[in-house]
Amino acid sequence: MTSTRYLTLLWPGLPWLWLRGSVAGLVLALAFGVAFDVAILLTWVWTELVGTEFILGLWAATAAIWGIATLSAVTTFPPPLPTGRNEAAEALFVAARDAYLARDWLAAETKLRGLLVVAPTDGETQLLLATLLRRVGRRAESRTALDLLARSDAGAPWLGVIRRELARLGTADAAATAPPHPQTAIDTAEAPAWEAPEQVVLPLPTVAVALPTDRRQAA
Repeated sequence: MTSTRYLTLLWPGLPWLWLRGSVAGLVLALAFGVAFDVAILLTWVWTELVGTEFILGLWAATAAIWGIATLSAVTTFPPPLPTGRNEAAEALFVAARDAYLARDWLAAETKLRGLLVVAPTDGETQLLLATLLRRVGRRAESRTALDLLARSDAGAPWLGVIRRELARLGTADAAATAPPHPQTAIDTAEAPAWEAPEQVVLPLPTVAVALPTDRRQAA
C-alpha cells in the first residue's frame, strides 16, 4: 500500500487531493487537466485554430506545470495517515474522555478536535465528538459527523453505536418539532361556574335571650 501511494505523483495535485482531500490539490489537478486536454485538442483535432508557436507554448506550459508540481510533491509528500494512537495521542484521548465524563464540554471538544488533527482516521475519537455534539444540542453537526464516520473505513467497527446515536438524534428532532401539549390548567377568570364555584357565606342564626332585670322578679 505504501508503494502505490507514490503513483499519485504522476498527476499534479493528486497526492494532496487523494491522500488528504486538499482543495488546493483539487484546483491544481483540474488546472493541469484542462491545460493537457486543450493541448491535445489543438494539436490533433482543431489544428487549424491556432498556429504552431501557440501550440508549442501550450505544451511547454503544461510540461512546466507537471514538472513544478511533481517536484513540489516529492519534496513535501504527504506522510501516511496513522492507523493507531501513539502514546501522546492516547494520553490526549484519555484527557478528552475524562473531560467528557466531567461534562466539561468545551475542554472535551478542544481536545478531541486537536486529536483528530494528528489522527484524522481515529474512529473512536470521531464517535465521541459526534456524541458530544448531540449532548450539547448541536444535532446537525452531530448527524454530519456520524454520516461521514459511517461511510468511512474507520467507522466499520462502530456501526452499531452509530445507528443508536442516529436514532437518538431522530428522537430529539421529533421531540423538538412536536406540537406542545394542550393546556390543562384553565384560568380562573375564564373558568365556568361549575368548575370554580363561588363561596357562599351563610349568616349565623340570631338567638334572642331574655335576661331578667331584677333578681326578685326572677325568683
